[in-house]
Parts: sequence; structure tokens; C-alpha cells
Amino acid sequence: MTTVTVAAGVAAGVTGLLLVLGLTARALLGRPRRSGSDAVAAAVDELNRRMETMGRELTSALERAREESRRTRALGELAGSIDLDEVLGRTLDAAGAVPGVDAALIDVLGPDDVPVTATLGLSSEEAAEHSVASAPVGRRVRSLLVAYDAGAGDPGAAAPIAAGAAVPIHGELEPIGLLCVFSRRPAYGFGESQLRELESLAARASPAIENARRFREARHLADIDALTGLHNRRYFHETLAREVARAERYNRRLALVVFDLDNFKEINDNLGHLAGDGVLAELAERIRRVIRHADIACRVGGDEFAVILPESGLQDGEQLYERISQEVASRPITHAGRLGLSAGVAELRAQDDPARFFQRADANLYTAKGLGKGRLATDDGTSPRTAISGIESLV
Repeated sequence: MTTVTVAAGVAAGVTGLLLVLGLTARALLGRPRRSGSDAVAAAVDELNRRMETMGRELTSALERAREESRRTRALGELAGSIDLDEVLGRTLDAAGAVPGVDAALIDVLGPDDVPVTATLGLSSEEAAEHSVASAPVGRRVRSLLVAYDAGAGDPGAAAPIAAGAAVPIHGELEPIGLLCVFSRRPAYGFGESQLRELESLAARASPAIENARRFREARHLADIDALTGLHNRRYFHETLAREVARAERYNRRLALVVFDLDNFKEINDNLGHLAGDGVLAELAERIRRVIRHADIACRVGGDEFAVILPESGLQDGEQLYERISQEVASRPITHAGRLGLSAGVAELRAQDDPARFFQRADANLYTAKGLGKGRLATDDGTSPRTAISGIESLV
């Protein structure tokens, strides 16, 4: 359909060009005769001027048709996806086809209201510098225009951003993000027609973005343990399999820490399961405070937890256990006082699959508990022997 439309437009342009040339020739023939060479030169010059003008107009029309086709195709594909990254990418493609746009950025709210950012034609540094996500956006805000100070860019680098425009993306009840576009042309300003195109694009993309956000939120909730807010058992096993495969593929290290609370059964028996749930929730919060950004903390079941440590070895696992133990021991946990932890640490070996890797770390945990609790058991990665660190129970 789009190809036919563009072809029809080009055919109409060619027909128009021929008509203009015919009229021009008739007009020239009807003029008073001048000397032969002067008349021919004047006729050729005028024909050339008109042909150049018409050629520029046809080229511009063809380019506009192509850009419109690109936007229409990108928008038409939006409804076919519920993956948020894909929906944002296609919206950016459509925004990048708006005349005058050299780069684009979208900020929307993801699960737990954590911002999700997607970019087109921007470096990570530019995205951080030029994002206007913190600007207040309400129902009355139609658009935001931003002008940037001119600056000399690095040799060989893209020209610096000179101007920006942003329009809100409205959800069913309130704005859910911003669509921003940028120009690298000096002293450039986005006009009314471009703002209207961006508003139309944001309005058409909004339902697809809203659906994709809901799907991601549902997936996020399905991966989260409702009591502790950490990742759940299913997510743990899926992620462990993925990290094991990645470590083996790229010859990277991978460590796993499995631990639980000492004497947790006594808490449930003496204080009740509601108090026990509170202890687990508070323990999870303390775990979050000490793990690294790359670490993946999960509740495996009951009072047993696990942390996957990418790019890490046994020593990193031991250090994490000590940080968690110190955080737990630093002050009493509500209703339970001061508690201790036992843990098992394992590092991925060449012959490991995800199940064997987890089983070895879990076996080390039970070794630690059998030797006095409040202890850490770990294999050294070169033999099946178990080394025990003397961290005494705090119970």
C-alpha cells in the first residue's frame, strides 16, 4: 500500500514536470524573436531553472513519503508486541523519522516506579546529560522546548545536541513518561508542525506502552517473593542456569552463597509464624543493604536464602557472608533479638551443571550447621574437602 502511494506520488510529479516543461516551451515559442543564439541560451537557462526547481520539489516529496512510510510502519508494528523494550524501540524509530530529529529518548515508569529509558542516536553520556525526565509533567503540560549552549564537540565525535523537545506520554489516569527528541543543528528550533507530529506519535504509542508496562509489571511480580521482596525460587533456578551457561561460555567465574537463620524453628514455635514472617522480611532488607549491584539475592524456601555472585570466586562469597552476618548481628531483629547465620559457599567448576552447583553449595550449608551453626563451609574449588571458618553462633 505504501509503495503504491509513493509510486503514485512520483508519477504525479513526473507528469507535472512534463506539463510545466510543455507550457514553458510554448511560452518561449510565443515570445518575440531575438537573435538566434540569445534566444536559445535564454530558453535553455529557463528550462534548466525550472527543471532544477521541480527536481528539488520531487526529491523533497519522495523523502517525505519515505519518512512517513517509515513512521507508519513503525507505529503499525507497535500493537503486535508486549515487550516494553521492543515497543519503546519502535516508538523511537518513528520519532527519529520526524523532520529535524537527529536523536530521541523515552523515559517511562517501569515496575515499582523505576524509570525505564530507551535512546536512539545518543551516547550514554548524552542520554544522562540531556534527559528531561525530572521535569514536572501534568495534564496541562503540552510540550517542553529546550535550548542548549553551543559547545565545541570532540574531534571526530557527533555534533553536540543543540535543541530538544519533549511531549508527555499519557496513560489512562496520568502521564507515564516523556518522549524527547533532539537536534544537533546549530541554533535549531522545533516548530509547531513537529510538535503536532510528536503529540500524535505519543498518543498512538501510549496504549502499546501501557500494555507493555503492565506485562512487565506482571512478570516482575511473578518473579518476586511476596513476603521478602527478594526474587523467588523459580527466578533463582532460571537465573542460576542462565549465569552458569554464561560463565561457561565466556570462561568467567561464578560463586553461590546459600544460607539460613540458625534456630529459626524456635522463633516460629515460641513467637508464632507471624513473628517469624516479620523476621524473614527484616532479614531480607538487611541482605539488600550489603549485596553488590550485580549480585542476585533470592529466597529459596522457608528461611533459606541464596545469592548468586557473577564474576566472583570463593573469597567473594566468604566476604559477602561476613558482611551479611555483621549486618544481622549489628542490632537485634524485631521480636527475635540477635540472630546468627550459617552458610555454604561454592564456586563453579568445569563439570558443574546448575543442579550440581546448587547441591554442592547447599551441602556445604548443612555441613556448617552440623559443626556448630553460625559458621561458613566452603570448598576450595580444587578438591572436595571442606574448609570451616570459625565464625561462632550469635544465638
